[in-house]
Amino acid sequence: MILSERSGLQQDLPRSSSEALSITAEHSIVVVLFLFSGTDPDRLTILVSASLSAPAHLSGHIGRSTPGPLLQMDQPTDAPASFAGRIRHRLEKLPGNSIGALWILQAAVLFTLMSMFIKLVGQDISIFQILLIRQATMAVIVAPKILHGLPGSLYTRRPDLQVARIALACTAMLCGFSAVIYLPLAEATALGFSKTFFVTIFAIIFLSEKVGRHRWAATIVGFIGVIIMLRPGSGGLFDPYAALAIGGAAAAGLVTIILRILTRTDLPSTILTYQAVGVGLIMIIPAIYAWKDPTLEQWTLMILIGIVSWAGQMSNIRAFRAGEPTAIASLDYTRLIYATIIGVLVFGNWPGVETYIGAAFIIGGSLYVIRREAALGRALARSADSRGYNN
Repeated sequence: MILSERSGLQQDLPRSSSEALSITAEHSIVVVLFLFSGTDPDRLTILVSASLSAPAHLSGHIGRSTPGPLLQMDQPTDAPASFAGRIRHRLEKLPGNSIGALWILQAAVLFTLMSMFIKLVGQDISIFQILLIRQATMAVIVAPKILHGLPGSLYTRRPDLQVARIALACTAMLCGFSAVIYLPLAEATALGFSKTFFVTIFAIIFLSEKVGRHRWAATIVGFIGVIIMLRPGSGGLFDPYAALAIGGAAAAGLVTIILRILTRTDLPSTILTYQAVGVGLIMIIPAIYAWKDPTLEQWTLMILIGIVSWAGQMSNIRAFRAGEPTAIASLDYTRLIYATIIGVLVFGNWPGVETYIGAAFIIGGSLYVIRREAALGRALARSADSRGYNN
């Protein structure tokens, strides 16, 4: 079962789980304050990552009435005394692909932090409870947009696909988050990248896309990497949590295909509303059944999971609006670097040799697909609005 304990799980944990929770919460609680203080959601995308890494002497500026260094992004760009204003002014002059690259690098950091928070809190709290709080937090953030669109945002021409998308999104998150909790962070991250190859296969089946020998070869190479990382033992059995990661990637691939179909008939606000509300409703009953009273640190981390998830998805969307997908998509694989560093520093795991070899096959195959898409002038199958659902 997903929630069963894995033998030797303590090897994936820091020496003191409670100490790690406390340290993370102390450095992150400032972000929670923004959710309840009416901070502009667009600005929160940048502030989330900034506040997570800001030293204590900078974090203190965030709650002041006078803007500190992190809040000076709102000041006029021509203010001579504003360092942040000058940086913003220079960023606005960058080419679209450069701006998109910065956004996608920020998204990679945010999704890796999300995985770290899930792994920390998931040792003691049910995955259903984590997902419920995550969805509730994200619903609060997007509530103004959802409410503004009512009742029109509830109208859909494809209710069947909306229901299927919600079910698949739940599956993707349950499997993917469980893998994050019970696998080394780098391994779970690398296996999640196999979503690219599932999208290729599902696009052939459901969208009648034609795939040439080059993309087929890249897909096969990617799945060889997946098999290497699954490490079948002497008994021919796969690691069940690695299999969950693959299942989550497959479900996320189907979500991508459904989104491509839904965007032809439904408004973005409709898709957002069904996603935000539907997943939360499904999680209520199992979350209540498995409920455990969280500590203050655990509450903080679960709320942060929702904030960082939303911020990561918004960063991805902004990235693909600013830049060309074929030019910036490969930067998403920097998540593996961040996951490896966090896995070593926070959880004490070094990825095995199989992880490095398998990840090289997966990423190599994905990059080749991206290159072929660029050469043929087609849009990448992974659309901006579909990213992040397996994280």
